[in-house]
Amino acid sequence: MLIRRIARPLLSIAFIGQGVDSLLNPKSAAQAAAPAVDGLRALPDPVGSSILSDPETFAQVNAAVQIGGGLLLATGKLPRVASAALAFTVLPANLGTHMFWNEIDPEVKARKRQQFLTDLSLVGGLMIASADTAGKPSLGWRGRRAAERISERVSSALPGSDDAAFDADFGELGDKIVHGLHVGAERGRELASTAAERGKPLAKKARKRGEKLGDTARVRGAEFADTALARGSYLADEAVARGSHLADVARERVGEGIDDARKGKWKR
Repeated sequence: MLIRRIARPLLSIAFIGQGVDSLLNPKSAAQAAAPAVDGLRALPDPVGSSILSDPETFAQVNAAVQIGGGLLLATGKLPRVASAALAFTVLPANLGTHMFWNEIDPEVKARKRQQFLTDLSLVGGLMIASADTAGKPSLGWRGRRAAERISERVSSALPGSDDAAFDADFGELGDKIVHGLHVGAERGRELASTAAERGKPLAKKARKRGEKLGDTARVRGAEFADTALARGSYLADEAVARGSHLADVARERVGEGIDDARKGKWKR
């Protein structure tokens, strides 16, 4: 534990300092990050299209990750995540200044090659730090252990097995299931009883309301029938009177026509 408390801050110092320097000198940081930006944007989509096109912005984001990850690693908070994040910032931040293969001067080439190898050493140290579980079982070990336990239990459940622990576990599980069924049945009976109690007054109200509406309908129906009968009788009397009047008028007109016809004949 003491070694980790000393080693982690020492490992993070370089990244915190480089991140602060990149924020204070954005132009030089952008020049160093430009080759990495071009190489990453040349990758197939969706990786290439998701990379920032501005080298200066990319360098600033990279510097922020270095400062944040360095502080987390130095304080021992999320050290594995912080180490992995810092490992991804090493080459993008320094690739442009450590491209020794493009140099002609032997001294400059040797110096840049040494700086490039130093960066690779930092990446190796960060990889070790990201895999350090501080004595706790890793996720991979836990997964393998869980798979082994499941395999053992499945094997013990096969015919011919006398694994008492497995039987006891499943016996306990069966008891819990039976208990749950009993609790569910009891709860169902309680809900049914409550529904029946609440349903009775509602049914009574509905019946009384129906009877009231039925009486009202009968009374109004009788009133409508009387009104219709009276209206029909009145209309029938009107029709008879109107028909008699029209018949009288018709007879008078016919008689006048006959008289006129006779008079005309006699005049001839």
